[in-house]
Amino acid sequence: MARNGQKQCVEVILCAIRSINPPSVRKTSRKSARSASSEKRRMSRFNAPRLLYASSKTPKCIARKLQNVSASTSRRYESGASGGACTDFPWRTCRVQGVQGVFPPKDRAIVIAAACELPARFDLPLSHFSLHELGAFIREEHKDLQISLSTIWRWLDEDALKPWQSRMWLFPRDTQFLSTATPVLDLYHGSWQGSPLGPDDYIISADEKTGMQALERRHPPVPPRPGQPQLIEHEYFRHGTVAYLAALDIRSGRVMGRVDETTGITPFMRLVDHVMRRKPYRNARRVFWIVDNGPSHHPSTFPERLATAYPNAIAVHLPIHASWINQIELYFSILQRKLLARGHFVSIRDLVDSVLRFEDRYNKTAQPFRWRFTARDLKERLKAC
Repeated sequence: MARNGQKQCVEVILCAIRSINPPSVRKTSRKSARSASSEKRRMSRFNAPRLLYASSKTPKCIARKLQNVSASTSRRYESGASGGACTDFPWRTCRVQGVQGVFPPKDRAIVIAAACELPARFDLPLSHFSLHELGAFIREEHKDLQISLSTIWRWLDEDALKPWQSRMWLFPRDTQFLSTATPVLDLYHGSWQGSPLGPDDYIISADEKTGMQALERRHPPVPPRPGQPQLIEHEYFRHGTVAYLAALDIRSGRVMGRVDETTGITPFMRLVDHVMRRKPYRNARRVFWIVDNGPSHHPSTFPERLATAYPNAIAVHLPIHASWINQIELYFSILQRKLLARGHFVSIRDLVDSVLRFEDRYNKTAQPFRWRFTARDLKERLKAC
């Protein structure tokens, strides 16, 4: 084609429709058929690449450009994102206002590096970065870097970064933490001082759960209903507190406990008697008692007191601030979540009976905890601190 004596190129836009498998033969309504047809046209419109052809009368210089354009209908950006079906036109196109292009890796690195620092590092009066505070800091420090909050959030999400979240952490203060915790972890995996345990060796994990309150709700809890969770009254009456002293057999998973008015050396020794006077512990070769450094079983006095009362019993103490290694704490957590957190107790006696009945119910299906954390794992974790 020619107009005003100048040769023109012909641009032919073809719509490429995806080939799909024929649907199964079934009856469809007119409405669903129209919906499928419109969806098919919409997908073909968005997925169709633009193909440019040159006629035989097109100048060679323009034909070469059109050939290069048709060959680059799919490309990827430097950041790795797919550009999809696109066309690199030889002429300049105007940018739509408000549309942000692809960011270079340096911009993303700036955002991630700022998110991995505490605001005090930049002399900011903040304890942590929220999404908006992080965006404001980036825009303030880098005037030429205009990044939307949605882009910042997407980058943080891809790297699993949430600067606005935190969890409590306690750094080990015991200089002998590893050497003290290693015997306990070795016992969990069936060895003592480098030798495997025998069938007549037993491991007991013991501790106290103090300050259990007998709380009577002002109104009894309302059971759940369809579309409504259980309702717990916020106000309550206090009927006093008691202590629950319990011992967990590591190998069987069974719990042996008793409730006392308070804690101390005498109540804890009553728990020791409660366990050691029953079979198979009274006739066992060795019974290892894993305890923390509380005053009821302090390292300076408890080992001798225990060995005097029961020669086959051996006290094994945890490091300071290492209750997370004591397996009895796992049972206390189960008791707290399943009974005490939503409990409704009209008296101290009601609380004591409920705790002991929970213990009996737990022992009917008790299984040992699958403890996988080893002394080697602890050593690697301490190296990272």
